[in-house]
Amino acid sequence: MSDSNMPEPRPSERVGALPRQEAYSDEPDFSTLLLAWLDSHRASLADSLRRLGRQPLGSFLTCLAMAVALSLPMGLSLLLDDIERLGGSWQRAAQISLYMQMDVDDAVGENLRARIAELPEVADAEWIGREQGLEEFQRQSGLGEALRELPENPLPGVILVTPREIDKAALETLREQLADLSGVQLAQLDLLWVERLGAILALGERFVFGLTLLLVLALLLVIGNTIRLHIENRRSEIEVIKLVGGTDGYVRRPFLYMGTLYGCGAGLLAWLVLVYGLNWLNTSVLRLSGLYGSDFALGGVPLEDGLSLLLGAILLGYVGAWLAVARHLSELAPR
Repeated sequence: MSDSNMPEPRPSERVGALPRQEAYSDEPDFSTLLLAWLDSHRASLADSLRRLGRQPLGSFLTCLAMAVALSLPMGLSLLLDDIERLGGSWQRAAQISLYMQMDVDDAVGENLRARIAELPEVADAEWIGREQGLEEFQRQSGLGEALRELPENPLPGVILVTPREIDKAALETLREQLADLSGVQLAQLDLLWVERLGAILALGERFVFGLTLLLVLALLLVIGNTIRLHIENRRSEIEVIKLVGGTDGYVRRPFLYMGTLYGCGAGLLAWLVLVYGLNWLNTSVLRLSGLYGSDFALGGVPLEDGLSLLLGAILLGYVGAWLAVARHLSELAPR
């Protein structure tokens, strides 16, 4: 039988041919790429920690300078809240006084107080009867003997209404609504005092906001200058890395970790500075409030505010490092 009648061998049966299912690919799988990416980040983090550990004093002073700048606006904000709490709530300062007609007795006044307390715009309402008002006036004015000689009680009953919100237009509308109630002779609200309270609060908030912006800018400059010095110290190393094909992301990664570590350290130090500073100040506050017969004390640093401070510091460190590296990355080309 001639060779021409023999069947042609299949590709998988040819000499040196691999079976189709055993074909080999040079591309790594996803798990290999993920492990390499995690290993690169782990190496960058370890390198950043090692370099910061070589200069413990310089790293600590940098974090301390950032911590002082971070603690100032947060501390002022906490003190502003404590001052607001010291003076009583703003709602209490904006009470509406309803002076009743002279023929309104305690039963009618208490019934009217309950109706007013059910209004959605009202947080609280308190009834002060004629006799109670006279006793308080005698005790506070020091004219007790003279007032006892009066033939009858000259003071009307009063309902003190505490609004839910502090808004000039809303308060004026509520005052007019309460003035139209039966038995009310006069509804009085010190709008000038409300405006002063609002202006003081707005001034404090604006001052804290402006100071926060300035200090955030200063922190970005501090972290940017610090990272720039680290870049200059490693310029030769970076040029070699880029010469052998290192990407910008690979070069940037250690400095981003370094900025994040600076921010984390600064946030923790700022938290400690606030806790210690408020506790130290609270000693004098307790002594002063005790002289006035008050139990007022500073509130300290809430956990939510402390965590927000820490996260904000980490974010500032990361952003500052990223801006510094982006600014100097184009200069890091190999010579």
